[in-house]
Amino acid sequence: MQEYIRKRVLDICNYILEESATVRQTANVFGVSKSTVHKDMTERLPIINKELADKIKEILEKNKAERHLRGGEATKKKYMCNKDTVNEIDTDIHNVIGNKIGSEIHTEMHPINELKTVNE
Repeated sequence: MQEYIRKRVLDICNYILEESATVRQTANVFGVSKSTVHKDMTERLPIINKELADKIKEILEKNKAERHLRGGEATKKKYMCNKDTVNEIDTDIHNVIGNKIGSEIHTEMHPINELKTVNE
């Protein structure tokens, strides 16, 4: 195994142990793919240090078990944020359309204007 790969494996291992980070978070921090992080932790780390590999395996399994909970929270936050934005947009659109329709009703549909249109 090349030295830079060995160093990366140990750096990633230490980061995951310290932060209990997910594979995705770790990949973003180290600028590598999720596949690389996963391969480093499941295939290369056991060759370097079996004890660390066992600790990492526990963290990765815990993160995988919690994955659906984190995904649900992220979706909830996304839609709660979007809900506020949508409500603001709906209110703005309603006000603009309501004012436009209201003014059209008062000018175009007013009985006097109808008489003018008919008489002209």
